[in-house]
Amino acid sequence: MKREIYGAEHEAFRATVRAFLSKEVEPHYEQWEKDGVVSREAWLAAGRQGLLGLTVPEEYGGGGSTDHRFGAVLTEEFARSGAAGFGVELHNDIIGPYLTALATEEQKRRWLPGFCTGETVTAIAMTEPGAGSDLQALRTTAEDRGDHWLLNGSKTFISNGILADLVIVVARTKPEGGAKGMSLLVVERGMAGFERGRNLDKIGLKAQDTAELFFHDVRVPKENLLGELHGAFVHLMQNLPQERLCIAVGAIAAAEHLLETTLGYVKEREAFGRPLARLQHVRFELAEMATECAVTRTFVDRCIDAHNGGELDAVHAAMAKWWATELQKRVADRCLQLHGGYGYMTEYRVARAFTDGRVTTIFGGATEIMKEIIGRSLLA
Repeated sequence: MKREIYGAEHEAFRATVRAFLSKEVEPHYEQWEKDGVVSREAWLAAGRQGLLGLTVPEEYGGGGSTDHRFGAVLTEEFARSGAAGFGVELHNDIIGPYLTALATEEQKRRWLPGFCTGETVTAIAMTEPGAGSDLQALRTTAEDRGDHWLLNGSKTFISNGILADLVIVVARTKPEGGAKGMSLLVVERGMAGFERGRNLDKIGLKAQDTAELFFHDVRVPKENLLGELHGAFVHLMQNLPQERLCIAVGAIAAAEHLLETTLGYVKEREAFGRPLARLQHVRFELAEMATECAVTRTFVDRCIDAHNGGELDAVHAAMAKWWATELQKRVADRCLQLHGGYGYMTEYRVARAFTDGRVTTIFGGATEIMKEIIGRSLLA
């Protein structure tokens, strides 16, 4: 069925993104995977092309759009290209809203121009060695020292962690406050005591720099408090639906592209003297995946439309996130199986998709947490 959520302007933007990927990303991506990090030049190229800060007001150098569908197009095309390790969507759709919605005028003028040009790569640091989905268990602390906060602690699994010039850190600013005792502090490259650990060795998303971060008596200026003091938990809850929808958008796009790639493969690959596509079992596998993708696409598109109208709630975002990512995982597994031994070779797209996509059911809130959110809402 024809998708109805995009207009001519979105498809024109899609063509721009595809041209950018073809010229600036795909020729270099294999090298970035070997290096474990995307080049700085790629970020600057994305800025020059106008792909960063789509929703940032024009006065700060952004696109000035309030239409979230442009971000969805960007996410879809990066997923289809296999360039999920280039953290543009993280920068735009996950970190960007914190800066545009919570920053003061002075902070916006200080941080947003570089955010849009690609000179300032961003990250958000929530997860700790002992605190993942349970944010209330985090132990990173920030003591009020008058004109600054004294930040101590560590974070792990931080995407863009090696390159990041600006990191939004979730820290406990009131020890006895529980969920109401956390704040968002912005740590900038070069601050004394801010150190980066390993670029973590992952099974997938090799081009994505995922790091450990350490804070040893980091003096964070009071003017780097982002949002309300002790208000981090509320700020995080307000932004998580968009983050989870972004993950869902990429997941269904990746699943659809894998199915398309596999359709081409089974038409050409022969076994027992005839193409795999002529085997009934193969056709049944394809039919099931196509149906699941079509149903998921319809729901995710409805969520994109709802979000664009300011109507997407946490429950439906959780539904989209867990369902689309679990589907991506199943489709990758089944498509790899249909490729046989070739599917196990990293030179084939399906092999990389299998490992790259595995994390999507974990980050942004694990599938189990998504189900808990939905279940609680049903029984409230």
